[in-house]
Amino acid sequence: MPMNTNDDTSSEMVSYPELALNVITRDEHTISRKQISDNALKVLYRLQGAGFDAFLVGGGVRDLLLGQRPKDFDIATNATPEQIKHLFRNCRLIGRRFRLAHIMFGRDIIEVATFRGHHQEPSQNVAQQSKEGMLLRDNVYGTVDEDAERRDFTINSMYYNIADYSIHDYARGIDDLEDKLVRLIGDPQTRYREDPVRMLRAIRFAVKLDFDIEEDTAEPIEHMAYLLRDIPAARLYEESLKLLQAGYGLETYHLLREYNLFQQLFPSISEQFTPDYHSQTEQMLDLVLDSTDMRIEEGKRINPAFMFAAMLWYPMLAIAQNLMNQRGFSYYDAVMEASNLILDEQIKTIAIPRRHTATVREIWQLQLRLPRRNGKRAMRLMELNKFRAGFDFLEMRGEVEGGETATLAKWWATFQNAGREMRQAMVNDLDHATPSKSPRRKRPPRKKKSPAKS
Repeated sequence: MPMNTNDDTSSEMVSYPELALNVITRDEHTISRKQISDNALKVLYRLQGAGFDAFLVGGGVRDLLLGQRPKDFDIATNATPEQIKHLFRNCRLIGRRFRLAHIMFGRDIIEVATFRGHHQEPSQNVAQQSKEGMLLRDNVYGTVDEDAERRDFTINSMYYNIADYSIHDYARGIDDLEDKLVRLIGDPQTRYREDPVRMLRAIRFAVKLDFDIEEDTAEPIEHMAYLLRDIPAARLYEESLKLLQAGYGLETYHLLREYNLFQQLFPSISEQFTPDYHSQTEQMLDLVLDSTDMRIEEGKRINPAFMFAAMLWYPMLAIAQNLMNQRGFSYYDAVMEASNLILDEQIKTIAIPRRHTATVREIWQLQLRLPRRNGKRAMRLMELNKFRAGFDFLEMRGEVEGGETATLAKWWATFQNAGREMRQAMVNDLDHATPSKSPRRKRPPRKKKSPAKS
């Protein structure tokens, strides 16, 4: 299950004079309980029945107001995680940075967070920040008003109250929804230092919702992008999937690059960037991200390993070329070594799981094997578990490189759809086209040693 760090909230030690509660009554908004999942309603009503405040919060409220179906229904309450766990037997507490409760209904998980407060009193000071101001740990609880102050964007700071079905809007989020703006609450530089991932979230929301990033929110991003280097690689892996594998990866990549954020996530790839956006690496990025978006739109399965294999292929080949030039490696050995080097380097920034890096290597190795089709090799290759992924990537390479790679991809496309006799004919043609090898020189027979004389 993906790690969730409840990025909507964070520590904030300044005041928010611009925040003011605006209560939007039931007859003034469009959200209906029929649009909220049954499991989320069960959690809301049980919390309320036990005497606690209970609100649907954040992206769920935002999406419902936009007429969209939320992917998740998150809840905020004044009940502590331990009190929540006491109410729900199907509850699991997770997280150190933010203590959260997950209420599990089979595969459906309702996330419940306790209202966050300000850690001004010494007895409550259980929050930790780095010297740069980044929040390391924060389990200080407070009121719904304090919780709203510490959310990241105005459009995520609206609360649907199950008690009277009103919406509590603390940061004029309704106005920004109407104006299609992504705006941070508070001073942008302070908020980015507290949690640099907010810069990625600003990009993600802007693309997903087709909103603009408000001017003051956007201005510091390019210059503060380097702060992402301090974020744990495991967290950035999860964020990279949200950014690039949510159905709008191509547009997200271009906006990330514009703000110098993609360069922090994929430094080896960004070394291949050119002023005209036309290197093989950049062509492949456009191709694989557009293909991923199309597959998601069509409801097809996607595999992060395929995306990473395509994105890192040409940077890996650049390393392999250096190994051949400088250390005299053969092409095969250079690719094998370069594969290890670039993956080891990439996981320092984005912790791609080992199961995916193993698949990346398999896809890359197939690029070396697919040209070898003589005899029974072609049929054996088709039986391999990762053949289809290797072939799909070969087709993408053909679009980028043309020439022999495109010809090879077309051969494999035909071979897969051909009958037995045609396949045999295609292999025979390859055998006839392959120049015959010169006969191997026979070694001279060894001379028999004469028996030693006694």
